Amino acid sequence: MAKKESSAVAEEKVASAPSRVKVQYDKEVVPYLMKKFGYKSVMQVPRIEKIVINTGLGDIKDNQKSMQITEGELKLITGQKPIYCKATKSVANFKVREGMNVGLKVTLRGKRMYDFYDKLVSIALPRVRDFRGVSQKAFDGRGNYALGLKEQLIFPEITYDQVEKIRGMDVCIVTTAKSDEEARELLTALGMPFKK
Repeated sequence: MAKKESSAVAEEKVASAPSRVKVQYDKEVVPYLMKKFGYKSVMQVPRIEKIVINTGLGDIKDNQKSMQITEGELKLITGQKPIYCKATKSVANFKVREGMNVGLKVTLRGKRMYDFYDKLVSIALPRVRDFRGVSQKAFDGRGNYALGLKEQLIFPEITYDQVEKIRGMDVCIVTTAKSDEEARELLTALGMPFKK
């Protein structure tokens, strides 16, 4: 009985322990960015606000089983249940009716966000074939960064044998930075492998 309790306490400590990226941000990135951009207050330093992961259902919007498999994969990768995105208007050419499920989306904040970012930068991206770094041009002008992934197999939770179809996803990192330069410095300091 005592063994069960101690393992539950240990799991709780792991769950409540701050993420490695959050600790790095507080101890290294904040002082570095304050010095580089001359911020007067810690609150001016840009930070990651949220990470949004989208995937389109495309050809499987009529197949309920495939939609559930995709939903399960996204839940495994992010640790959070995705929500369905519905079509806002009908498009006859794509055989889409208004109100149909056309995609899945997960919005991560807090600890889950930092854990996902850590996994993306240190495990998933290096597993991409012929990886030379991510583009520096994918900023939107307001300090947010978008990144497209071609397959879900780069995440360690997904096993190759259980994948029904290779699917891509979009990862959008929303920061509080005022400019792209500040956001680029923030993500570089947090380990994002940009192309040189």
